[in-house]
Amino acid sequence: MKRILIPFLSIVTFAWLGALIATPAPAGATTAWMLRQQALYLTGLWSISLMSLIMVLATRPTWLEAPLGGMDQVYRLHKQAGILAVAFAAAHWLIEMSDDILKAVFGREGRIFNDRNGGFLAMMQDVGEELGEWAIYALLAMLAITLWRRFPYHIWRYAHHAMPVLYLMLVVHAVFLAPATWWAAPVGWMSAALMLAGSTAGMMSLAGRIGRKRRVSGSIESVRDCGGGVTEVRCLLAPQWQGHRAGQFAFVSFDDIEGAHPFTIACADRGDRRIEFQIKALGDYTRQLGTGLRPGQTVSVEGPYGRFDYRRASPRAQQIWVAGGIGITPFLAWLESLLAAPAKAPQAALYYCTRCSDSDPFVPRLQAMCARLPSIQLHVVSADRDAPLTADQLHQHHRATRRTELWFCGPRPFADALREGMATLGMGDVRFHQEAFEMR
Repeated sequence: MKRILIPFLSIVTFAWLGALIATPAPAGATTAWMLRQQALYLTGLWSISLMSLIMVLATRPTWLEAPLGGMDQVYRLHKQAGILAVAFAAAHWLIEMSDDILKAVFGREGRIFNDRNGGFLAMMQDVGEELGEWAIYALLAMLAITLWRRFPYHIWRYAHHAMPVLYLMLVVHAVFLAPATWWAAPVGWMSAALMLAGSTAGMMSLAGRIGRKRRVSGSIESVRDCGGGVTEVRCLLAPQWQGHRAGQFAFVSFDDIEGAHPFTIACADRGDRRIEFQIKALGDYTRQLGTGLRPGQTVSVEGPYGRFDYRRASPRAQQIWVAGGIGITPFLAWLESLLAAPAKAPQAALYYCTRCSDSDPFVPRLQAMCARLPSIQLHVVSADRDAPLTADQLHQHHRATRRTELWFCGPRPFADALREGMATLGMGDVRFHQEAFEMR
């Protein structure tokens, strides 16, 4: 996400620099106090700009899926921008608290005072200071529980709903404490546009409108224990469902209290509004789904989202598909969609890595589908008897005589190991496609 955040912060920095050059320094101000003041302005500007960005990203803007590569990447950018925003907010607060240190080291001479002549503006500046300070404390707490993976998701979800309120508090802080000269300069116009967009997104969140147009109700038709900790859930959706592309995912809510979770749609679009999810018991919530769900129960599905689609690959490229565990679900959808037109199936090698192929519920299904798709070569890597799949093995079996595109879905450490291994082996030009379901 550096390719997005670095240019974004560069634009914000250049806007601040333009205001700095155009505004004369206060009479009598010393270098130390000037540096503190401008550092205060810059960190605050960085923070509120990034906060505005994450508020817009939180609305799940589908128009960003194409340039960023999918909704999972939108959320990845949302998370990284949020971490940076809180870091800059903390730096902003620490710089503000450095007042006493500068007095002790450099003295009071040359100190810059805020121009407050009383009245409504002075009152709102005081309010802005208080709101900003409390919002920063809350943001630091929010960041801590977000990064603490063991913190219960359903509690985090409700706490996260406070983000729009915290953002609006910071908007008040920024509007009344930013230099008055900024509002007649490009930095002010940019800030106003970002805060207007962020505030609009925040109000949408508070009103519960995010994703509403893509949300469809339905009912569970069947729930089946497939073995290996996998539960198959089939749903019939309302006529508003517009279908999906194989490989996409949806936010699924079986319980209003728990809220929506992202699950890959594990089937092709059959045109009958029926969709299927293969859910692995990986946490407290997914472990109880097998016994907690029942046919006839209502379900809410928001989507579809995602750009995990082999058709985006170059027609001349060799394709390698790698699935780890429950990461096989988008490939199941791909294979099912290809069965309708086997002649159009690409040449691809599918590696499915599982703990035990003999008891794995997906292996027979994969073998049956690949038997009808001659261009798809299935390789089952069973941990109980085979060596783990490595970049070296892929390099030996698929030497880069032509462009290679690797589609991966599985645990992040597995993906990182393959990426690092390929880079070491000189396969850095392999285009690596990966969906990262890290919505928190």
